[in-house]
Amino acid sequence: MSDRLNTGVAQNARVWNYWIGGKDHYEVDQQVGEQVATMFPVIRDVARADREFLGRAVRFLTAECGVRQFLDIGTGLPTLDNTHEIAQRIAPDSRIVYVDNDPIVLVHARSLLVGTEQGATDYIDADVHQPDAVIEGASATLDFEQPVAVMMLGILNFILDTEQAQDIVRRIMAPLPSGSYLAMTHPTTDTDLGGEGNVEAMSFWNENATPPITARSRAEVGAFFEGLDLLPPGLVSCSRWRADSASAAPVFPQFGAVARKR
Repeated sequence: MSDRLNTGVAQNARVWNYWIGGKDHYEVDQQVGEQVATMFPVIRDVARADREFLGRAVRFLTAECGVRQFLDIGTGLPTLDNTHEIAQRIAPDSRIVYVDNDPIVLVHARSLLVGTEQGATDYIDADVHQPDAVIEGASATLDFEQPVAVMMLGILNFILDTEQAQDIVRRIMAPLPSGSYLAMTHPTTDTDLGGEGNVEAMSFWNENATPPITARSRAEVGAFFEGLDLLPPGLVSCSRWRADSASAAPVFPQFGAVARKR
């Protein structure tokens, strides 16, 4: 994996770790992260809101929907309350597979993502651009005859071609049974969520960091859920998805939603 590690260019997982207050990043990640935050001051709030969405979504899926299997694609660097910790706290027999292809994520995942004896936690080194390989790797731990919750938080924005991104979602969800779920977050430039600030910041990112990123409109993000049933409150700012006081929660330019496969 060492040949894939480039500490001279800012990388998303590490910059994201910096924004949420982690320690697993390099000076270049901090520099780019600071510049983006100067251009787009709410980015740290977006990062925290995205992480909080993860917690609410996993708790909802485990406690209220009875899900016992999770496929978390685009894991990022482990931090407090990862998917398996939240799910197995509620249901110790939960089975979780993490997917990422960043070499630093892989090193940390092997040492930190340890699950309960009753359940299972695994990590596979795979690329979301190869959904068939993701499904094949996950099948060693997950039973695809039982519902699976697919977590795709802040990952499809790194697939620049929208049709390709839609195809990846379809191919990930296709082998899963009825009653499975898709949880997703995605940045937007929609002005009603304050997304116009994303434009300049993303342009800077694409010139100075990797992988390149894109934002999408409400309609484009909603299309990822085609054929699925969006659960209340639908496609909203991730900070307001099933928040305790949704109407009082701040709005950030990051969509969040959970949908069920029919």
